[in-house]
Amino acid sequence: MKFEITTLDGAEAGSVEVNDAIFGLEPRADLLQRCVRWQLAKRQAGTHAVKTRGEIARTTKKMYKQKGTGNARHGAATAPQFRGGAPAHGPQVRSHAHDLPKKVRALALRHALSAKAKAASLVIVDDVRLEEAKTKALKDRFGKLGWSNALIIGGSEVDENFGRAARNLPSIDVLPVQGINVYDILRRDKLVLTRAAVDALEARFK
Repeated sequence: MKFEITTLDGAEAGSVEVNDAIFGLEPRADLLQRCVRWQLAKRQAGTHAVKTRGEIARTTKKMYKQKGTGNARHGAATAPQFRGGAPAHGPQVRSHAHDLPKKVRALALRHALSAKAKAASLVIVDDVRLEEAKTKALKDRFGKLGWSNALIIGGSEVDENFGRAARNLPSIDVLPVQGINVYDILRRDKLVLTRAAVDALEARFK
């Protein structure tokens, strides 16, 4: 599969042949869903909690005598059915993470890249470097290129000026190639890869 390479100024910078095993697969929605669910579950804090019957500050005195009142038998007012009692089966601190095999994660990433390529939403640029960290100037460049909602993947390190200029743009994400992931790819309309990112991905999945 062949892609044209452009620059941040919109000029042509040649072309590159990419690996069909990475960018030419038929996207599988089930793999993408599994990986996104794994990512979102893993980043949940899981710090939600309610007090149990043993933790709330309330008297444990028996409410009324066991027999002879005609009422149900109760031992304390901390029971869930009473106002001020402990919630029944409330959330507790826990991890929401679950396992997903490494091979499935790697395959899902290839399918996410292929999905962007198939939808003509994949752009390859020569490099992402700026002489000055000016957000307004970068926004104007993105406007000319039609990148209003994009994930930009640089090489092993993102140019400092480019990263500082792009971080104030609300719908633009910038990541080094090591941080590429399925969720961030799918949540943005455009996927922009540098030539270095393409080389790194092909070496990773070789």
